[in-house]
Amino acid sequence: MKNDITFRLTGRYALFTDPLTRIGGEKCSYHIPTYEALKGVVKSIYWKPTLIWFIDKVRVMRPIRTQTKGTKPLGYGGGNSLAIYTFLADVEYQVQAHFEWNEHRPELAKDRNDGKHFEIARRMLERGGRQDIFLGTRDCQGYVQPCPFGEGECAYEGIEELAFGLMFHGFDYPDETGVNKLFSRFWQPVMKRGVIEFPRPEACTIRKEVRAMTPKQFEQGRNFCPVEEEEMP
Repeated sequence: MKNDITFRLTGRYALFTDPLTRIGGEKCSYHIPTYEALKGVVKSIYWKPTLIWFIDKVRVMRPIRTQTKGTKPLGYGGGNSLAIYTFLADVEYQVQAHFEWNEHRPELAKDRNDGKHFEIARRMLERGGRQDIFLGTRDCQGYVQPCPFGEGECAYEGIEELAFGLMFHGFDYPDETGVNKLFSRFWQPVMKRGVIEFPRPEACTIRKEVRAMTPKQFEQGRNFCPVEEEEMP
């Protein structure tokens, strides 16, 4: 089954933050991308509810640098407020990811055609993604292109091990877990010679319930088109 892609991800700025602290005020980026942010990038390249993307590992190519900027975010009550954001600057990563079938979507079982999904994902990656790529927030535009994982020199190849403490990993959505609740996951990442290997979502032991949530229902002909009926670019 062909189901994996590797790509180069770059951008002038990135803002990878804990979503639970993004309600307002000052924001400061994690030093490394979160699993959920990279999953969002892959879903912007190509996604269907038939499949679930898993991030295997990321390679930090450039030195980790931060830059503080004044911004004017929109206030919830209207107008703009003043805030100081700390971004990552001049980022570059190599990402390896793969997809698996979403077993909690039995109504989409007829759409499980790994060859066609893989070919569409590969073509969309070559074209820079199906949707705009963002690095943690819409303010930070990202760019993707195919790249073999491990190619080129990494800024942290000479560092045996570097830990980052407790970090946000991702969300457990009900359509991917079968549980009608939204959970947030946390983990303690360790970078070894520039490479961070992500555990699978079910392997994360630290979780926090966010709220009740029910999955969106898909119906062919109403809000879902099988891959066989898509225009093959």
